[in-house]
Amino acid sequence: MFGKLNHLAITGDRYTLLGMFYRAVFGLKASGDTAREIGAISVGDGYVGMTLIPRRAGRKAGLDHFGIEVEDLEKVRQKVARKYPDIEIVKRPGNRPFASYSAHDPAGNYFDLSQPGHENRAEVYAKGEWRQDTTFSHFAIRAREAERLADFYTDVFELERRNLPSAEGGYHLTDGRMTMAILPWKISSFNGAGIEQPGMDHIGFRVPDLKAFSANLDKVTKTNVQLAAKPIPFDDEGAARLKLLQKCPLGTLQLADPDGTLIDVAEHP
Repeated sequence: MFGKLNHLAITGDRYTLLGMFYRAVFGLKASGDTAREIGAISVGDGYVGMTLIPRRAGRKAGLDHFGIEVEDLEKVRQKVARKYPDIEIVKRPGNRPFASYSAHDPAGNYFDLSQPGHENRAEVYAKGEWRQDTTFSHFAIRAREAERLADFYTDVFELERRNLPSAEGGYHLTDGRMTMAILPWKISSFNGAGIEQPGMDHIGFRVPDLKAFSANLDKVTKTNVQLAAKPIPFDDEGAARLKLLQKCPLGTLQLADPDGTLIDVAEHP
């Protein structure tokens, strides 16, 4: 597979709390480098790394972007220049632990680009792969022109399409381990709930035992209430949003992190 979906990023005011939440609840590992974690915390499952970024003025909180590692960045640059001339690929500052470059898709969703051997790879992205029981399974984007985006990612990054039954339709692209769900954005989908703009929607995990996962989540909450998952269906609007999230075929248990980022969990022994 030419492209690997192995980077996610969340922006939040309580990024250190989120770092503890994802470590305690999902068993993700952090770099442990205090000097770097002053600026951002990266956690990972041995394949996907997720950077938790402190929110600065003017930035929105929540799921911010994702990243793709490619075998040959120059090949991507040439293909984009030839077939998608309106898309920019720009160099990023050297203090980013994953991104050498950043680009955007035809809908304006921005993503980071990296290549093995690039000098700025740090934190969990530089540790090499490891195996653990709980791993990321997918992330989802909502878009007005879902088919156009699916064509873009399969063309440029050679992701494969998965044939999954879905109540919403959409497209599911995989690198063999991680899946990108491109879901249709329709304003009517948010009937009864607050309307969200097109963009990143939720992240997903696979766990070996759903009952054990729920028991650990309860234990973490009782140990430190600040690490409790934020309730989704606390009112009618929340119930409507949960119903929409439950349409994703890649998860069976839904929750939100302490800052409200939506999470889909499924059991994969």
